[in-house]
Amino acid sequence: MRIGVRGHDMERVPFEQLVANIKKKGFHCTQLALSKAIYEFNVSEEAMTPGMALYLKQVFAENKVDVAVLGCYLNLANPNKEQLRKTIDTYKAHIRFASLLGCGVVGTETGAVNEEYRFEEANHSEEALQIFINNFREVVEYAEKMGVIIAIEPVWKHIVCDIKRARKVLDAINSPNLQIIFDPVNTIDMHNYEKQDELLTEAFTLLRDEIAVIHAKDFIVEDGAVKSVVSGKGMLNYDLLMGLIKKHKPFVHVLLEDTNPDNVIETREFVERKYREA
Repeated sequence: MRIGVRGHDMERVPFEQLVANIKKKGFHCTQLALSKAIYEFNVSEEAMTPGMALYLKQVFAENKVDVAVLGCYLNLANPNKEQLRKTIDTYKAHIRFASLLGCGVVGTETGAVNEEYRFEEANHSEEALQIFINNFREVVEYAEKMGVIIAIEPVWKHIVCDIKRARKVLDAINSPNLQIIFDPVNTIDMHNYEKQDELLTEAFTLLRDEIAVIHAKDFIVEDGAVKSVVSGKGMLNYDLLMGLIKKHKPFVHVLLEDTNPDNVIETREFVERKYREA
């Protein structure tokens, strides 16, 4: 596997030092959320020029670090039509940028049926799923034109809340440029955490061909809720997960989440050990 870390989970330092630190700590790739990871120059939509994309690409290449995911985690089911239009345009800007940056995928979650991007039961309705699919189709078509892969990340609180709904989106849109970021913990809730082995197996059965990236963290159950923690500090069956990755997804980008600069090397070593032992 190609193990990585999110840029905004590293030390907050200027961009070139950030990329050097990612390499120095033993990582091969990163998830880049521009506004979260880069602070010393403008990275808003107006600044996302070809020149900036190629500058970033050069710095990553010099450090032999892949940009596995260019993050654009906005609400594609926003009922406010004006805000939704701006969101779709922002996705298109990221897709154009990604085409020059040379990243693996543009990554997104799948939204909520309210302006606040919060959980409500209606997120899990069939109507919500159709709203997301209809709005997302334009984004995927643009990704096709630009030769970029866009990947959705199922999250229990969002519209694409489980493996089966992710499969429905893939089938409905039916595009080779649409793939999956699989984060096992984000599909786990109090209703299914005791069946995590079934969930992992289901993901690698229904979504196996489309899984492009893995997010790696862990979970605990505390105060009647599932809470995410760093890999190796919780209940996730890493033996099973790493076995599935090793069998089906050699050299896949695996990105650590919920880390900080103090525990990131220890966490990387845990995941790498589990992979070797699988």
